[in-house]
This record gives sequence, C-alpha cells and structure tokens, in this order.
Amino acid sequence: MTELVLIRVTGADKPGLTSGISAILAQYDVTILDIGQAEIHDTLSLGILAAIPSRAESAPVLKDVLFKAHEMGLSIRFTPVTPESYEQWVQGQGKPRHIITLLSRQIEAEAISRVTAIVAEHGLNIDQINRLSGRVSLANASENPNTRACVEFSVRGDADQTHLRARFLEVANELGVDIAFQEDNVYRRPRRLVCFDMDSTLIEAEVIDELAAAAGVGEQVAEITERAMQGELDFIQSFEQRVALLKGLKGDVLQGIAERLPVTEGAERLIRNLSALGYKTAILSGGFNYFGRYLQEKLGIDYVFANELEMEDGVVTGRVTGRVVDGQRKAELLRELAEKEEIRLEQTIAVGDGANDLPMLSIAGLGIAFRAKPLVRENAKNAISTLGLDGILYLLGYSDRDIAG
Repeated sequence: MTELVLIRVTGADKPGLTSGISAILAQYDVTILDIGQAEIHDTLSLGILAAIPSRAESAPVLKDVLFKAHEMGLSIRFTPVTPESYEQWVQGQGKPRHIITLLSRQIEAEAISRVTAIVAEHGLNIDQINRLSGRVSLANASENPNTRACVEFSVRGDADQTHLRARFLEVANELGVDIAFQEDNVYRRPRRLVCFDMDSTLIEAEVIDELAAAAGVGEQVAEITERAMQGELDFIQSFEQRVALLKGLKGDVLQGIAERLPVTEGAERLIRNLSALGYKTAILSGGFNYFGRYLQEKLGIDYVFANELEMEDGVVTGRVTGRVVDGQRKAELLRELAEKEEIRLEQTIAVGDGANDLPMLSIAGLGIAFRAKPLVRENAKNAISTLGLDGILYLLGYSDRDIAG
C-alpha cells in the first residue's frame, strides 16, 4: 500500500539542498504530490508531500533522507498523512481563491496580525505569503521617506466579500495602511489597459484651481471644486460654474502652469513599467486637454480624453467646446477604449480620487481609489493611500524584482 508522508526540511540555505533530498526520493521511485519552498534571510524551508510506493518500504527511504539531511546540516521532520486527509485536501482546490495585498511604508506586526485575524474570522485558509517589495537597508531608512513595503497573501475559501472589504477598510483606516482584496482569476495579470484620472491622481494638483489662482478667482473656484469632489454638487453644473469664472484669463499662462504641475509620486515609474510590460495607458479627465496632452508627452501616455478650453484671440472665453467629460463619460470612454484595444472590461484598470471617477472604477476589472476622498474609498473595491502610484504594480502581482527601478 502506498504510504503518504509530509517531509519538512529547514536550515541554512545553500545550493544543492533540494537536489540532494529529491535525488534520494528518486532512487525509490517516490511520487511528489506537492512541493513548496521558501527562503527568508538565507534560511530554507522546504516541504514535500511524498507518496512512497508499496514496493518500497518507507523506513529505508526516510532513513536515507534523514542521513542526507544531517549530512547537509538540515533539520527534518516526517509526518504521516492519511488517505482521508489527503483526499480532503485535494477537494479543497476547487474553492475560490483571492489575493490580499497589504501595502505601507513599512509593515508592522500588528498589521499582519489584524489582516490574518480577519482572514481566520471569515473561514479562509492562507495558502501562501510573499513579500513583493525589495529588501530595505536599516542603515539609512530615516533618510528615505518614500520607502515601499508590500506583503501578498494568497487565500482560499468562500466568504462574504462585501463584509470582508468593509473590515479591511476599517483596519486600514485605523492603522494607516492599505489592504486590497481581489479575486485571483485568469484576468489578474493579463490586464492590458490602465485609465487614470488626471487632477489629484497623476498630478498632485487641481488644474482648475491653478488657473483660478492665475485669474484671481481662486477662493470661489476652490470652494466649488471641493463640494463637487465630495459628491455634493452635480459635476457638469459645478464644472460650468468654475470655467465661467476663468473668463478673460490670458492663454499664455497655461504653459507656465503646465510646467509647474507636480507629478504624483510613483507615476513615472508606474507608466514606464506598464509600457515596458505592454499595457496601454489613458488619461480620462474632467480637466483640460491642454494639460492632459502635456502629461501625455512627458510621461508617454497613449490616449488623452479631457475637456477643450475654448479660446478666442488668445483669451479664455469661460466655456469649453464639445461634450463635458463627467463621470458617466469616463465610464463610456473606458468601454470604448477596451473595445478599440480588443480586450474585455475585466482586463482594464481604472484609477481616480473623486466622486466622478466612481462610474469607471465600478466597471473596470480593477478599480482603485487613489489617495481618495472618504466617500470614494468606501465605494471603491480597492484603495491606495499610503504609497505612490507605483504601488499599483503590487496589486498586479509584480514584485520589485520583476520591474525596473
């Protein structure tokens, strides 16, 4: 009768350890039913679920493995596995799988504790934990405020996703971290289109406020902008009110404003890597085309859709031409771009911070509220507030080893 044995090996990592153990098992025609290996701080942890054939007794197999392990300076444990428990384990592979991504400037033990406690409360099993961020030196940690830390959990099981996301958001707000939760399906990595809001997303400014300051109507416009972003005002009406206040602004100030716009942390790194990985990128903005095209050239973005500020004799008229790009229009443009690129909506990503971004965030395969207002964070499926835009790469499953600095 075939014997099932779980072999667990730990010790200082060095070349040839896995090869040495598996070579012994090969001599006895052992079948490998499962295998996993991890390395933390030069320490190896190797697990092998072995099926020892009936023609080979387990005692000599395990004895030879034990001698080999001691020869290589490893600790080893053997645990018998019953056929019943093995079959129960096999049946568990059909359960839904999800990815939990914990992001912060640095990962504290309390964050790990709280995340894993919620996982346990909802009856989910953790299959794997990986660090996606690079190794960080402690010597100069205080000199670099923009460090990145990310841990990814692969979990399995059924759960109330709405309640689970609410609990993660609660903990994220309390601890000042980000916790993303998404289905682990075939669309997670092969996403091919990323659509960004512009103001307070790709750039750390609201362009219309900059224009208003130049026109001397900053306070009036800022008040309307904030109320619109909080969802208190209809976007189109508020937009038209703000643009009307810009009447008489000379067009030659636009270039200077564009050159002074601060690009959001991580934006250049993100778009550079997305382009290298074959993604298409787009700006879908309720702002203005002039600034969208400036960013398009600066960052290498593929598409820009925004509002055209009307000019007459080099002076702003206080109107825009064409259809206003509001929340509904952003969602429509996302659909149109997906169709143009011949991809499914599940392969799209939308990123924004305001209430008028929610329509596109809700239909995208991965919707991300970035440094967003509370209303938007609560209604988006995922949010990033602690890191820069390049934190999105972690949500796609890429580690710092996979991508350019």
